[in-house]
Amino acid sequence: MLHINFNHLYYFWHVCKAGSVSRASALLFLTPQTITGQIKALEERLQGKLLKRKGRGIEPTELGQLVFRYADRMFVLGQEMLDIVNYRKDASLLFDVGVADALSKRLVSRVLDTVVTEQQMRLRCFESTHEMLLEQLGQHKLDMIVSDCPIDSSQQAGLFSRKLGECSVSFYCRRPAPTSPFPECLEQRRLLIPGRRTMLGRKLLNWLSEQHLHVAIMGEFDDAALMTAFGINHDAIFVAPSLYARDVYAQGDIVELGRLTHVQDEYYVIFAERMIQHPAVQRVCNTDFSPLFQE
Repeated sequence: MLHINFNHLYYFWHVCKAGSVSRASALLFLTPQTITGQIKALEERLQGKLLKRKGRGIEPTELGQLVFRYADRMFVLGQEMLDIVNYRKDASLLFDVGVADALSKRLVSRVLDTVVTEQQMRLRCFESTHEMLLEQLGQHKLDMIVSDCPIDSSQQAGLFSRKLGECSVSFYCRRPAPTSPFPECLEQRRLLIPGRRTMLGRKLLNWLSEQHLHVAIMGEFDDAALMTAFGINHDAIFVAPSLYARDVYAQGDIVELGRLTHVQDEYYVIFAERMIQHPAVQRVCNTDFSPLFQE
């Protein structure tokens, strides 16, 4: 075997990832007949079947699984090479950042200020859940994630995380405030909390359970900004960073009911190994954000 047609291998790789020829053909802008013919040529070259039927879709054979593992490493490595080459020569760097929607947008925007200090850096931001953003990072659709929890590099090879800081959280509501002291006052109005899929949401649910409070949870929100707006509009108690009491809510009709210094809202950046030398990633990782999180 002197050589392999890498176009054939590329089409086979896409079919395995998509799970069907039709989905792969749509992604590659090719007809299903073209892709089928290319894979058949690859099978003849490797002298074995690469795909087999499974229900309405297809899956790789034992030989196909072996070929896919090598192809996956090859094409992922090739994409990493292009990423590095492109951001080193591009005069206007495009930086795609995913932001976990549970985080305070005010704090995240201050973190991202460090990225756009140079005029040639162009920023694109996307919001989603931590899990969806990790998936997009693994597919090279994002360059970096700002999230509320780290990753385990030993379990997710090629990904790294760095903690930016943490801040305590407080309960807020519109004036007039409930008359009972904190935390009993949380039982006097309906409560909004971060979704239990978020790290902060799970911490708060544990804290409420430990306090034996009989609260009426009106809703759980993955989006921190939406939770705040909903809380204000519906006269409910909501959660936000404690440092908001100093500036964001200081002059309005929002009152801080109490803060939880031992329940921290944490901020991390997560990035792939290929992005370690990216100037924007280096700038974020080398910046001291401790003043940002001081109350």
